[in-house]
Amino acid sequence: MSDTPATPAGGKRIELTLRALALGCLLAVIFTAANTYLGLLVGLTFASAIPAAVISMAVLRAFRDSTIWENMTVQTVASVGGSMSAIIFVLPGLVMIGWWTGFPFWESVLICTLGGVLGVTFSIPLRRALVVNSDLPYPEGRAAAEVLKVGSRGAEQSESAVRENKAGLWVVIAGAVVSAAYAIGVAARLFAAEAARFVKLPAALGGGATGIGFGMQFALLGAGHLIGLTVGLAQLFGLILAWEIAVPILTSPDTVAWLTANGIPSIASTLPAGAPAEELAGTVWGQEVRFMGAGVIGVAAIWTLMKLAGPLVGGLTSALAAQSRRKGGETLARVEQDIPINLVGAISVACLVGIAGLLAWLAQSSPTLAGSTWLLVGGGLVYVVIIGFAVAAICGYMAGLIGSSNSPVSGVGILAVVIASLLMLGVLALAGLPADPSIIAFALIVTAVVFAVAVIANDNLQDLKTAQLVEATPWRQQTALIVGVGAGALVIPLILNLLNQAFGFEGGPPAIAENATTLAAPQATLISALARGVIGGDLRWDLIGLGGAIGVVIIILDEVLTRASKGRVKLPPLAVGIGFYLPAAVTTMLVVGAVAGWIYEKGIRKTRFADVGRRMGVLLASGLIVGESLFGVLNAGIIVATQNGEWAVVLPEGAAWPAMMAGLAAFIALTAGLYLWVRGRSAKV
Repeated sequence: MSDTPATPAGGKRIELTLRALALGCLLAVIFTAANTYLGLLVGLTFASAIPAAVISMAVLRAFRDSTIWENMTVQTVASVGGSMSAIIFVLPGLVMIGWWTGFPFWESVLICTLGGVLGVTFSIPLRRALVVNSDLPYPEGRAAAEVLKVGSRGAEQSESAVRENKAGLWVVIAGAVVSAAYAIGVAARLFAAEAARFVKLPAALGGGATGIGFGMQFALLGAGHLIGLTVGLAQLFGLILAWEIAVPILTSPDTVAWLTANGIPSIASTLPAGAPAEELAGTVWGQEVRFMGAGVIGVAAIWTLMKLAGPLVGGLTSALAAQSRRKGGETLARVEQDIPINLVGAISVACLVGIAGLLAWLAQSSPTLAGSTWLLVGGGLVYVVIIGFAVAAICGYMAGLIGSSNSPVSGVGILAVVIASLLMLGVLALAGLPADPSIIAFALIVTAVVFAVAVIANDNLQDLKTAQLVEATPWRQQTALIVGVGAGALVIPLILNLLNQAFGFEGGPPAIAENATTLAAPQATLISALARGVIGGDLRWDLIGLGGAIGVVIIILDEVLTRASKGRVKLPPLAVGIGFYLPAAVTTMLVVGAVAGWIYEKGIRKTRFADVGRRMGVLLASGLIVGESLFGVLNAGIIVATQNGEWAVVLPEGAAWPAMMAGLAAFIALTAGLYLWVRGRSAKV
């Protein structure tokens, strides 16, 4: 028997309502802003489904007729809107190459909306293959369903469920307040945001350079808690491969001499003699090792697609069979009622027409591309359909396997931009066009559309799993997904312009906060570099190939470990690749967060409140991410409004060491205090 709350008396099923859509859109704006900042800062976004569900239940409790399915609608709109922010892994690349100086509103909205809605329609036939007829765990989808079942109004709801819902909301708020307060301390230079040390190794160890860093940011701690120990340790493995093996070897004088003698490019050889360890290690990692990580990710993405071939065919066959039964007059069970496949096709065609118009406008606006408009538009559409559906399947599968927050959408973006750039080389050869920035911009915009497809499919399938577990109506939820895409798409260019003006991007126009560190936007930096490298003919294919070979070894190792341990020990190849190309300070704190979350959950595993405590831990992690990220957006707004990048500064720049020690002490104390407080709250529910 289902433990989902029954339909209210009178038989009316309250599910897709205006109040749910309105609340969902409001939360989508908040989570989109938070995720946009977090993604540009550290290259990660987080799944907002669980905090959105908790907030929804707290707000809609004021209505006596609210139901679990209405809360499901709010969570869906908010979650998909927040996930839309992952488009920032591509769009800033257009500023970095100089094609844009800002983010044009309607052009950015169209890229997000058309690609996002296509992601919804592509994920509908995938629902049967990857959700209904699959044993994928969908960790965040199951967790969100559990939270909804515990806290939504229903006949079975207990007093303890009401207490848990209220306590959960306070945990989110407390986490957000603490992380925002620490971020304010960083802005004032009372606390340091990072502790790092770089060293040159002794001659006995090769004489190269390496380093280690800790990003003292609560958003990273929260993200680490959410990704879990398996993924965190896999990222640590990638970090070790990058910083303790690849960087020392590539910076070693003996290696540099050998590479130079054999005519192989070496970044280290271009640096001045006696360059500081930080400059040496950082340059080699950024311009060589990260491309190896891209190779790992590309191979892992292809491997995932190969594993998906069978389930994809089965899902499409099932969807067509359901449509045939519907046409034959059969009434499908409510939980099998997707948006009809013919309507899905019509919506998809409408999106493709819009994409064709967008690409044609771009081609006509460039003298270089104008003469090849139809070739570019036709090729772009074929690319979006084929590669778009493939990446939707890859990301959906990975979301089901390791969760939306951990799914390798950035890795898929890297693969997509390389393919798009190679196709643009074909266009150059056919049309005899010169390689100028408009060619790179076209490749990036097509990639951005495909990326929007990927990030929405990545989130949608997680939400569709939640809906299956709470017995929601698929077509209603799929409608809410489309609304969420629109909400997220409208706010993204506004936030991007704000952050661009305040902090800036590498290669873009100067920012107001001149002394502030520009937003790293690691994926956008890498993706734009790949596009320039492929089209310009100077891409380090040797490094990507070496990374691909490493990826093959990691895939084999993962398969061996998984089978030998019967699934208990894994080494996700994509997580290892992420450990290669994320900054060391980011990866290290993600690992710390994963370990902290594991210690916390292990400490409560045998208590009577273990399940409640685990859910509260997830809410704390979400609050930590939201608080710091929203302060980052607020900080950008103040900087732009006041034209002062140091409005919050209290201590001078020379106080770096005291700020580092004060920050480290405060970070450790606040982290321990929060986990102990959450444990205490959980015990009282």
